Amino acid sequence: MYVACSTLCFSKEPLELALRRMADLEFHKVDLEVVESGTHLKPSEITDNLELALQRLRQGPSLSPTAIGLDFGDIDPLGPVYRKRFEAACRMAKTTAVAVLTIAAGPINSPFDAEVKRLTELSSHALRQGLVVAVETNAETLTADPATAVALCKAVIGLGLTLDPSHYIHGPHSSHNFEEVYPYVQNVHLRDTGKKPGEFQVRVGQGEIEYGRVVSSLERVGYNRALTVSILDRLDNPFEVEVEVRKLKLLLESLL
Repeated sequence: MYVACSTLCFSKEPLELALRRMADLEFHKVDLEVVESGTHLKPSEITDNLELALQRLRQGPSLSPTAIGLDFGDIDPLGPVYRKRFEAACRMAKTTAVAVLTIAAGPINSPFDAEVKRLTELSSHALRQGLVVAVETNAETLTADPATAVALCKAVIGLGLTLDPSHYIHGPHSSHNFEEVYPYVQNVHLRDTGKKPGEFQVRVGQGEIEYGRVVSSLERVGYNRALTVSILDRLDNPFEVEVEVRKLKLLLESLL
C-alpha cells in the first residue's frame, strides 16, 4: 500500500497549482477527481479533447495518477452522453496507466436489478480495456448499506468498491460493521469523521475513523493499492486543509 492525495483536497485552486501543492507536501501519487461542476478537469472536456486534458496534467509536477474519480453531473446515467463520457474517461485511464475508475452507484432508492444491468454494461466495457470500475461507498447511494454494496459486487462481474469509511461512520448505517466490504475494495478515500450532525469532516484525530483497523483489514485481504487522503476543500471547514492533509499523510505513512 502507499499514500496518495485526492485533487479534491485543493479543489478551489487551479489544477496545476493543486498538483504543485501536493508535490510540495511530498506526495508522489494523485487520485484524480474529474468533476463536471468542479474547477479542475471535467468529463466533458476529456470527451471533447483528450489530448488537451492530458497536456494540463503534464504541465504540473510529475505525480503518478493512481485512480480516476468520475462525477458526470446532472445527466441521465442511462443516456448516450453518460456513456460517451465514460468511454472517454476509459481512454484517459489507459493513457495515464490508471487501472481504477470510481463512479457513483445509483441513488439509494434505485431498483437493484436495474442498477446491476447498468453497472454490468459499464464494467464490461472497462474490463475489455483492462480497467476496473469501482463504485464509491456513499450514504446517498445503494452502497450506503454495506450488504447492498457487497451484493452489487457479487452480481456485477469485475465490479469493485472505493471505500470511503466516513459514509459508514456518519451515514444511515453507522451502527453496522462494514468488514464485509473489504474483499471488494479497489481504492480507499480517507478523512476523519464523527458521528454527530455536522461532523462528516473533522480535524484528524478528533473523529471515529480507526485508521489502524482499516489498514489491518485491507492487509488481510491482500489490498496493495492507494490509501488516499481525501479531505474535502470546503468553505465551511473549521481548519486549514493543508495542515490536515499533512497530518493524515504522516499518520497513514506511519501505519505502513
